[in-house]
Amino acid sequence: MVTTPSTGDTMVLNLGPHHPSTHGVLRLLLELDGESVINVTPDIGYLHTGIEKTGERLKYQQVITLADRMGYLDNMLDELAYVLAAEKLLGIEVPERVKWIRVLLSELERIGSHCVWLGTHALDMGALSMFMYGFREREKILDIKELISGVRMMTFYFRIGGLMADLPPEFEPKVREFLAYMPSKIDEFEELLTLNEIWIERTKGVGRISAEDAIALGCSGPTLRASGVPYDVRRVNPYSGYENFDFDVITGTNGDVYDRFYCRMQEMRQSLRIVEQALDTMPDGPWRIDDRKIVPPPKDELVSSMESLIHHFKLFTEGLKPPPGEVYAAIEGARGEMGIFLVSNGTGKPYRFHMRAPSLYNLQALPHMSRNHMVSDIIAIIGSIDIVLGEVDR
Repeated sequence: MVTTPSTGDTMVLNLGPHHPSTHGVLRLLLELDGESVINVTPDIGYLHTGIEKTGERLKYQQVITLADRMGYLDNMLDELAYVLAAEKLLGIEVPERVKWIRVLLSELERIGSHCVWLGTHALDMGALSMFMYGFREREKILDIKELISGVRMMTFYFRIGGLMADLPPEFEPKVREFLAYMPSKIDEFEELLTLNEIWIERTKGVGRISAEDAIALGCSGPTLRASGVPYDVRRVNPYSGYENFDFDVITGTNGDVYDRFYCRMQEMRQSLRIVEQALDTMPDGPWRIDDRKIVPPPKDELVSSMESLIHHFKLFTEGLKPPPGEVYAAIEGARGEMGIFLVSNGTGKPYRFHMRAPSLYNLQALPHMSRNHMVSDIIAIIGSIDIVLGEVDR
């Protein structure tokens, strides 16, 4: 027991550092008055990887593998943020086909990430079936990722100047099949939860945060939009051709757990709209730029062209060498604004590599959301902001 003049007798309780409902290795210090939460102090750092400093010791191309492993539930979105920053630093523009493919895969990744969030969030509150359903639908997206890259998660598919390879012939039929399949599954999710009395009791009015407070705390993504702020980087500062796609920015009104659930459910539907538009309007053309100082030459040229062999050797031993300067590039990740800050000193490695990860900022709002709620509500609130500790502990 701890005695404080302002609140009288309170108890400090450890939640974590590895509670099954904290979505990663997180410790929360709860100050309680009975079962009512007076304050929450997140204690982060248990998963610290040193990704940023590691990135400053790698060549620009190699850093993509680190971006993959930070937000591991939406790794292609993090890849996109990084390659956009590197391309901005180099002053290059990728072909239209590359932009369309990046948009399409980013939206599939967003749906997959939201499926994991929904399954784990519902599991936290006792809706056991949703966990299996969420992962079942995500499997189809992982199959598509495996089809194009050979791996299911850490794809390393978006590259500086383009892509790892062009889309295989099987890609479009596979995505069309998913587009026909997924809407009924989202309907099923909503049928199970949206009007479920227990779900409503556990989520409505719980963990509220006003638009002003959400902005002040740096929130973004569904956590911010659920409070009524229509901020979406895809619309406010379009990138990779998003200005060519028609979609709605989904917002809530109450900023509570239920509205954060609602926003993500509707965002999955909007992502399906974007994927279908990208397929229908996919331009022809190259899948990377034609600059041997930035992208490697075709493999078949290495045995017949000394110039290609030299470019290949220098690219992989010395790395890209952007001119000195600094850039910031941001995308709309599954959890909010994912930004990459890069500084070049003219060498083949970044002088400074920094990530503006949405999970860290959204986690800052947890104490504000949790005050005067019950201990059992903390789990619902944590699940609703969808933190990934790989983004928080960098």
